[in-house]
Amino acid sequence: MSAKIAVIYYSATGTVHQLAQALAQGAEKAGAEVRLRRAAELAPDAAIDANPAWREHVDATEDQVEVATLDDLTWADGYAFGSPTRYGNVASQLKQFIDSTGGLWAQGTFQDKPFTGFSSAHNVHGGNESTLLALYNTAHHWGSLIVSPGFTDASVYAAGGNPYGTVHPGGAGPVSDAALEAARYQGERLARLTAKVAA
Repeated sequence: MSAKIAVIYYSATGTVHQLAQALAQGAEKAGAEVRLRRAAELAPDAAIDANPAWREHVDATEDQVEVATLDDLTWADGYAFGSPTRYGNVASQLKQFIDSTGGLWAQGTFQDKPFTGFSSAHNVHGGNESTLLALYNTAHHWGSLIVSPGFTDASVYAAGGNPYGTVHPGGAGPVSDAALEAARYQGERLARLTAKVAA
């Protein structure tokens, strides 16, 4: 049985978007059906326009990636959630989407479904791991099964060795090939394990 994976993310300037795409590619490589979805943008235009990279990314993805809905979560057998770091925590755009899932949680929609996370802070020690742990708090409450990459593949080491999930320091420039490869591996691992659980 092939897995159905929902890759749900928020990205302001595109770093988390690139990681999400790579993770989706990895899941598809493992035979999964994937829905790549973005959290709705909540920031006012004045804030977005103050950062040209933010405006460019919003415009580029507006018609390219569908906005996540609760139906995407009901449909999926497993989840990958990605967020930039906001003071070591999940971005409000993604958090608002998560906070809308109470009805599904009450129905047991998320129970025993695999869940993984990925992130990006501006610098290496800017809160990546605390953001991932914050995302995993949601998985604990949902009753989902956390599927972190761990130290289970050489690509994890090559990307800096983060066992919690793939990350990239946005201040370092474009997402590295090593980080993209680690994200693909993370997606593949999620899809493989989700297929086993779903079977």
